[in-house]
Amino acid sequence: MLRQIGVEGIVTALHHIPNGEVWTLDEVLKMKNYIEDHGLRWSVVESLPVSEAIKYAGPERERLIENYKESLANLGRAGVRTVCYNFMPVLDWARTDLEYPNPDGTSNLYFNRAEFAYFDCHILGREGARADYDAATLERMDRMAETMTDEGRKRLVDNIIVKTQGFVNGNISADELRPVEKFRELLALYEGVDRDALRANMKYFLEAIMPVCRRWDINMCVHPDDPPLQILGLPRIVTCDEDIEWFLNAVPDSHNGLTFCAGSLSAGAHNDVPALARKYAGRTHFVHARICNVLPDGDFREASHLDERLIDVVRTFERERPGVPMRVDHAPLMLGDERMGYNAGYSFHGRMLALGMVGGIMAAVNTEKPENQK
Repeated sequence: MLRQIGVEGIVTALHHIPNGEVWTLDEVLKMKNYIEDHGLRWSVVESLPVSEAIKYAGPERERLIENYKESLANLGRAGVRTVCYNFMPVLDWARTDLEYPNPDGTSNLYFNRAEFAYFDCHILGREGARADYDAATLERMDRMAETMTDEGRKRLVDNIIVKTQGFVNGNISADELRPVEKFRELLALYEGVDRDALRANMKYFLEAIMPVCRRWDINMCVHPDDPPLQILGLPRIVTCDEDIEWFLNAVPDSHNGLTFCAGSLSAGAHNDVPALARKYAGRTHFVHARICNVLPDGDFREASHLDERLIDVVRTFERERPGVPMRVDHAPLMLGDERMGYNAGYSFHGRMLALGMVGGIMAAVNTEKPENQK
């Protein structure tokens, strides 16, 4: 099916192996051979998860880093050269609504800032949480609290810390019986870990694995924080131009690079996404093709893959880094996708439409190259 719709490379991971355990060469080759037997290639690992204890520098850090290095070496031995990862504490990516209705009958992922604040202040009950939100968001949240139902609270818990996390080797699985309590325990691990400490821990991790990356020519590419904002009292350190510049300069090795997720970066109104693509094309090893619209109240929603900003991003990478792995990302639920139980954001028909759009953009952009001008 994937070959029929124009896919050439696969982006996947060994999701059956728990976080922190070694990816053996045998398991890596099983996946690689399975993909190649179907006429495709394993282009990118997404993700080889970085365990929480590496991020907050727990007592197991050294053992976990050694396991990570062994997994990288096994990927290198198998000829898999690009590894996407993230350094987001506890929460991978966050949305409050997984089926926000569009006028045409499709639905998209949506982040409602006031609903997220309600989750933070009223469900988690995080100490000092209200101080992290502006007055307008708190006013919206307080109005919401007056009519919030038990079903509404359950929906927020499912959307924020279960359904978006369970399929990405996340910290909370879909069968977790006490997700809120588990989430509080995870947050507590980061007490005393501020922005500077998390940056130092990221630098320590990257310096430790770079010798393996150099030996096997593996490109590490960190995924930006999603959303690119400070949330839940946690430090977030891949949110903007300054952050990207910092981690690239902190470990100035060409194998230390960026996953340019236009969608994550565009969820922050402070980011000029086309400008960032131009600035960091040379250190980008992987591209996520999607884009978000930020609304005046701070909410954001996934936008069309034909958005002019995404066209500019694709143009930049087709010109500056032709052949860099690129995949379509979050797409709408459509044509019965909502009945199929797909992971949030990863519907088949919606992503097939997105692939067609991005493929069309790439074809048009390539006609602009001087060597293709008649």
